[in-house]
Amino acid sequence: MTYPANTPTPIDPVKLDKLAEVAIKVGLQLQKGQDLVMTAPIAAMPLVRDIAKHAYKAGAGLVTTFYSDEETTLARYAYAPDESFDRASDWLYEGMAKAFGGGAARLAISGDNPMMLSAQDPSKVARANKANSIAYKPALEKITNFDINWNIVSYPNPAWAQLVFPNDPEPIAVEKLANAIFAASRVDLDDPVAAWKAHNANLARRSAWLNGERFASLHFTGPGTDLVVGLADGHLWCGGASEAKNGIICNPNIPTEEVFTTPHALRVEGYVSSTKPLSHQGTLIDNIQVRFEGGRIVEAKASRGEEVLNKVLDTDEGARRLGEVALVPHSSPISASGILFYNTLFDENASCHIALGQCYSGCFVDDTSLTPEQIRAQGGNSSLIHIDWMIGSGQVDIDGVRADGSRVPVMRQGEWA
Repeated sequence: MTYPANTPTPIDPVKLDKLAEVAIKVGLQLQKGQDLVMTAPIAAMPLVRDIAKHAYKAGAGLVTTFYSDEETTLARYAYAPDESFDRASDWLYEGMAKAFGGGAARLAISGDNPMMLSAQDPSKVARANKANSIAYKPALEKITNFDINWNIVSYPNPAWAQLVFPNDPEPIAVEKLANAIFAASRVDLDDPVAAWKAHNANLARRSAWLNGERFASLHFTGPGTDLVVGLADGHLWCGGASEAKNGIICNPNIPTEEVFTTPHALRVEGYVSSTKPLSHQGTLIDNIQVRFEGGRIVEAKASRGEEVLNKVLDTDEGARRLGEVALVPHSSPISASGILFYNTLFDENASCHIALGQCYSGCFVDDTSLTPEQIRAQGGNSSLIHIDWMIGSGQVDIDGVRADGSRVPVMRQGEWA
């Protein structure tokens, strides 16, 4: 992103630096001597540089960054031979998995153009996504198993900004999106680190109440939705700061407004409609409607991106089952902003949501002693994918259902009951 000479950048450099500091001190709590593996769109280089600075100030051993570029990605779809779309860079993900196994932290900067692949062949997009998911699984397991401290933050890519604010010229759109990211990430406050400490305490209180109730399932009702999500045996609610298996307390998502746990892969029944579009790897999928039987999606449709959605669901057996259910009040700051971000990191924190695919093994009581086989036996799902999409709104009610069938209001009209 370049602007004419003597034109001030639309992104506040002080707040951008604060976001980098929060990513290291709150998101990762990076330890002295710990390596950091970072991925980012090339447009996010200013944030990458600030993060590297704060990482080394915190004593990082080595910071390594892998960049993605929209034009390079699109060149593949324009010119690559057909067989290219069944391949992925296995060596890269094997290296990441090795780094994480050796104690490195993981940081992803989100900010790609949500519509990047919207004009491309859905079949090629699906094939490339599947190949990438297969290659990434060894590294993804280190993340979903919470073996390491990891974090995601965002940067206002101009193409993303223009999608969110289509009626504004690029510099104004970028400035607006940057300010929305800063507000949602609490870096527009005088002491963001202290603000995150207070926010994490509130999320911990919500998680503690849900863990005390030990619900067998959650019942969602609303327009286009009548869904019972059974919860995994021995499930654990988490939210905000959590301790990874390496002993480091981190905030995986910045921003975050959710408390979440693991559903039972075989105990989901009914139907549900999305309440916000899903931006998935360059494709926009809107007005999703699915029906579950025995935990499995048996029918799925969407007004936009349906072909990609159904190909995603065919990734593997676990892709049609749930790996996460999360509760977010409709009055969350991100929802209250009224902005549709077209970015799951933000939109999922404006709404209750569910995730297709891989479960988080950290969302179990005594998770450190559970084997993969025990996690599956308790209802945890396994898949190459983990895709969140939004099902909450101010019109959705949620009841917690105990094992004896008694019910407790959890949310009414999108707010904590």
